[in-house]
Amino acid sequence: MQDLTGQVAVVTGGARGIGRGIGSVLAAEGATVVVVDIEAELGQAVAAELGGLAVSADVTDRSAVEAMAGRVVDELGRIDIVCANAGEYPFASLEELDEQTWNQVMDLNVGGAVRTVQACLPAMRARGYGRIVLTSSITGPITGQPGFAHYGASKAAMLGFMRSAAVELARSGITVNAVMPGNVSTPGFAETSEEHQDRMLASIPMGRYAEPEEVGWAVRFLAAPEAAYITGQTLIVDGGQVLPEAPLG
Repeated sequence: MQDLTGQVAVVTGGARGIGRGIGSVLAAEGATVVVVDIEAELGQAVAAELGGLAVSADVTDRSAVEAMAGRVVDELGRIDIVCANAGEYPFASLEELDEQTWNQVMDLNVGGAVRTVQACLPAMRARGYGRIVLTSSITGPITGQPGFAHYGASKAAMLGFMRSAAVELARSGITVNAVMPGNVSTPGFAETSEEHQDRMLASIPMGRYAEPEEVGWAVRFLAAPEAAYITGQTLIVDGGQVLPEAPLG
C-alpha cells in the first residue's frame, strides 16, 4: 500500500482518544494531519507532535466547521481524507435521558459528522478524489448497552447517513466508509464505572481493550488510494466482541 505523503487528513476530535490514535497512524504514514478539536491547547500540542496543523472548532457549530475547512484549504491547499470522529457518550438511563442530553449527543455525534463532511466536500469534489471515514461503533448498529440508548441511536444513524452519502458520491472519486470500534482504551472510557469496564473486558474474546492506534490502522486502510472500490461499508474493530453466542466463561 502506497504511503500518504502529500495528502492532507482532517481528523475531528483529534486531540485525544481514538482521534489521536487515528492522527498518529496517518501522520506516520506520511499524511499532514489537521487536528480539529474544541480543546485548543491540547490540539496544538498534539498537532506539534504529529507535525501537522491544529484548528480549534466545535463541530456543532456550522460556521466554525466551514471556517476550519476554509483554513485547511487556504494553508495546505487540499483535503484528501476526512475522519469524522468527534463524539461523546454520557451515561443516561432511559428514566434519566432528557431531551437536552438526547439532542446534545445526536447533534455532536451525527450532526458533527454531517457538518464536517459537508464543509470538506467542495475541496474533494474540486479534485475528484476523497476518502471519508466515520467513527461509528458496535454499540447501536450491532449491540446495545444499558444507559447508552442515545449513544447507540447516534452511532446507528451515522451508518444510515454513510450509506446514502456513499451512493450519492459514488461517481465522484470520493468514498464514504466507517469503522466500528468496540471498547478502546481511551481517557473517556477510563471515566466509565469499574463495573462497566470489567463487564466489557469479560465480553472480549481477545481479553483486552483496543489501543486507539489499532482503530487508526483500520481507518488508514479505508483512507488508502487502493481502497477506491470500497464505499458504504463498515469495518469492525472489536477483538471479536460481537462473536460469542453466550457469555464467555
